[in-house]
Amino acid sequence: MYRKYRAKQASDSLLVGCLLSVSGGLQDAYTYNIRGHVYANAQTGNIVLLGQSLATGNYDEALQYLLPVLAFSGGIYVAEVIHHRYHSRGITTHWRHGILMAETLVLALVALLPQSLNWLANCLVSFACAMQVQAFRRLEGQAYATTMCIGNLRSCMENLYYWRTTGDAGRRHNVLLYGSVILLFMVGAAVGGCLSPLLGQWTILLCCPILLLDAALMLRIRNRHLRFITFLSGAEEDEAIANGSPDPREPKE
Repeated sequence: MYRKYRAKQASDSLLVGCLLSVSGGLQDAYTYNIRGHVYANAQTGNIVLLGQSLATGNYDEALQYLLPVLAFSGGIYVAEVIHHRYHSRGITTHWRHGILMAETLVLALVALLPQSLNWLANCLVSFACAMQVQAFRRLEGQAYATTMCIGNLRSCMENLYYWRTTGDAGRRHNVLLYGSVILLFMVGAAVGGCLSPLLGQWTILLCCPILLLDAALMLRIRNRHLRFITFLSGAEEDEAIANGSPDPREPKE
């Protein structure tokens, strides 16, 4: 019998994942509409065009595609540095809070860059995207991504097949899970596309309150009267965690 998943960490919960997907879709719409029709979140196209430019000897164009790839790679590396060097001062924060704070600052900086520095803006968005992708990789125990849809779509259709052939309620839940993430990514892209003509380069600032809200939802609250935040996130917080004791079932991250 299928038993509803209960996230131990709020970073693994559906609400946090959906909000991150909204931010991811908004970032892609922003770089495409405002920063030179570039998708800064997925690097496959950049790598294809980089190889093509190198093969044809167009080295100036190759550099244009190389920089976002390097920025994305750097974001992955920095995320791991934060992961392994962060030391909690209590149970209220987590290393992923550092990722969200760094991402918020980077995206705020992007809003200040003029159109003449679109290449730098796209590199910074790629950097921020990479940190988010590296830090948030599990949704209710399932692998997923918050800034691109191809893997989520594959997993959604795979689970749809097994649900239709086996009737497994867990597979049906996964279909709804991945479908929600894809839908919210589209919502973020739609918001970014609609508001870009009105807000221009400042549109990216809309991601900042979303990321800060995620950070708030991920707080581990000791005060019993404030633990509704954990409840809203959809994450479980048992008495051991609430009282400041480590949870032996939770992996050390």
